Amino acid sequence: MAKPKNSGVDEYIAECPGGARAGLAAIRTAIRAVAPGATERTDYFRMPGYSFPGFDYDGMFAWFSFKPPCLRLHVRPPVLQDHREEVAGYPTTKAIVSFPVGEPVPRRLVKKLVKASLTAMKDKAKKKA
Repeated sequence: MAKPKNSGVDEYIAECPGGARAGLAAIRTAIRAVAPGATERTDYFRMPGYSFPGFDYDGMFAWFSFKPPCLRLHVRPPVLQDHREEVAGYPTTKAIVSFPVGEPVPRRLVKKLVKASLTAMKDKAKKKA
């Protein structure tokens, strides 16, 4: 994982309430497992995000955040629509799935959604080429 000297992610997690930190760290670990070469940063939307150069939205394909009472995974549309059955038990928007603080983060689901977001970004670039 390409990580700038100070990506700001450690600080972001540390500033969140204690009950949210473990879940945020679990989401972070899952994203890093799926995209080990991605750059970890907080300069796009001021939340932890992951990017690869050369794509739209500055290569951003996944983010995570805390908004009480939930941990949130942000992915590119249409990922959540394409995986509506898997995310049916969680609150969602067009690009955000929320997980309750204090419950185990569904790491397999996070990995699947992040992979799909990465694929959506790459597929969009291919269509434009």
